[in-house]
Amino acid sequence: MSLSRKIRKQWPRRPRHSHKGDYGRVLILAGSAGMHGAAHLAGMAALRSGAGLVTVAVPDKIYPVVARREAELMVLSLPSTQAGSVSTQAFRPLIQQLKNQDVFALGPGLSRQAGTVKLVRRLIQAVKCAVVLDADALNAFEGRPEALRVLKGHAVLTPHAGEFQRLFGTKPQKNSALRIQAARAAARKTGVVVVLKGARTVVAAPAGKFYVNTSGNPGMATAGTGDVLTGLLAAVLAQGFNFYDAACFAVFIHGLAGDLAAKVKGEISLTAGDVLDFLPAAFKKCGAGHR
Repeated sequence: MSLSRKIRKQWPRRPRHSHKGDYGRVLILAGSAGMHGAAHLAGMAALRSGAGLVTVAVPDKIYPVVARREAELMVLSLPSTQAGSVSTQAFRPLIQQLKNQDVFALGPGLSRQAGTVKLVRRLIQAVKCAVVLDADALNAFEGRPEALRVLKGHAVLTPHAGEFQRLFGTKPQKNSALRIQAARAAARKTGVVVVLKGARTVVAAPAGKFYVNTSGNPGMATAGTGDVLTGLLAAVLAQGFNFYDAACFAVFIHGLAGDLAAKVKGEISLTAGDVLDFLPAAFKKCGAGHR
């Protein structure tokens, strides 16, 4: 069965009398000075992908920019470091916010400031809900992938090649078979689902199952598309899918949105915002929640 058909078959229809609480609460920790766009892209992708409630948690230095941009997003202001990233003082308000969240996504645009790295490591030790780790949340564990086993299988990692190399110490090769091998080994080592991003993204589960994505195009090799995937994946998880299926569905829909956008915009001019804008068309085309 093709993944598109699987999505059509497994994605539930929305009952007429449902409400926003039925479709999951997502908290996204993202952004820093100069990187407020990452928070916007991840947050709006989560909303466009069906999450019922989405809160974007950002350092207070960029709060006014993010809060003004989209009316649909709830925005949580957090203490900042001098450099404009989230500080360790944000730990308590985040833990309080996480008490009623279904999915916690973190990483896009966070920066590698020492205080922010320390905060991410503390949060991973304490979080109880499903987790999506991307970008600088992965970089916080550089050379320490075994530390992620504390998540006990309730997470998805979404590294690109550079983040993968920093985390696991080996650079993924372009050869398809070697990329599959690297992703599967990483999933076994961490005990969580690993999404090795790039041309023909590989999704690998700890038990050895894997999927090689067939959607997407070179125009998606541009800043911010990974942030869109983070929000999309968080939303799919929040709607009740298991970690492996959620990752497979998310990377396929993400690539499909890029393909649909490229037909209109062309590959050269494609931006992450275009991928975000074409998410509704992608969900419609693959029949998610069709009636």
